[in-house]
Amino acid sequence: MEPLASRVTMMVTEGNHEIEPQGHGGAVTFASYLARFAVPSEESGSNTKFFYSFNAGGIHFIMLGAYVDYNRTGAQYSWLEKDLQKVDRRATPWVVASWHTPWYNSYSSHYQEFECMRQEMEGLLYQHGVDIVFSGHVHAYERMNRVFNYTLDPCGPVYITIGDGGNIEEIDIDHADDPGKCPSPGDNQPEFGGVCHLNFTSGPAKGKFCWERQPEWSAFRESSFGHGILEVVNSTYALWTWHRNQDAYGEHSVGDQIYIVREPDKCLLQPRGVISQDWTVPRRDALLQH
Repeated sequence: MEPLASRVTMMVTEGNHEIEPQGHGGAVTFASYLARFAVPSEESGSNTKFFYSFNAGGIHFIMLGAYVDYNRTGAQYSWLEKDLQKVDRRATPWVVASWHTPWYNSYSSHYQEFECMRQEMEGLLYQHGVDIVFSGHVHAYERMNRVFNYTLDPCGPVYITIGDGGNIEEIDIDHADDPGKCPSPGDNQPEFGGVCHLNFTSGPAKGKFCWERQPEWSAFRESSFGHGILEVVNSTYALWTWHRNQDAYGEHSVGDQIYIVREPDKCLLQPRGVISQDWTVPRRDALLQH
């Protein structure tokens, strides 16, 4: 990484491989992560490198920590709420959030692993109209339809799992909806936080822990190593392109590509306060296939 990191500005967030328990019975964690990377935590009102924000190219980026306290009574949630309230959509019309562990994931690997974090924080992101969420952890690619609380919602964020950059642990292939591949509720224990595995309460998977086909909120998934590029065209359009690593760049080498469209007049920001799990409002954003 050094040749690239020495020339290109990189903003990072911690994952499970950065925990690295050391010394005193493993009491020291994240030592390398905290020492090696410089991030604008103080500038964004955070007192830690585990969560912070910054502006770039018309986007307000929010970097969250899945391996530190994310409960509504904690420091991270309080900071996130204040940070979202300060976003100036005239200067940064797009809001993009990122953390390591995906909330929406139809692969067997890490299925519903960080459901507790979703239940704590999803309402706040929805309330403030976050546009896109990037996560990793699952070693495959998956793009979701706009979703909130496991229900298709035209004003929910577009969640994208881009954990397929390459690793020594191989690619994730099995889907939770494949025959015999649904994890048991006791599987996929998180390395931090509680266990909040749940059965679905509505839709085709009502009463079940896994769908029996690709979930309706999962738009596209592929078990290939790859990488993505987000191009903000203007305050309304952003182009997301995913490339397989083995493909040469060319006219027909795109693995997945969409225009993500903001329609803030139809998706107004919601009143402040905690949103209940089942509260949705008639707003409308668009997601166009390219």
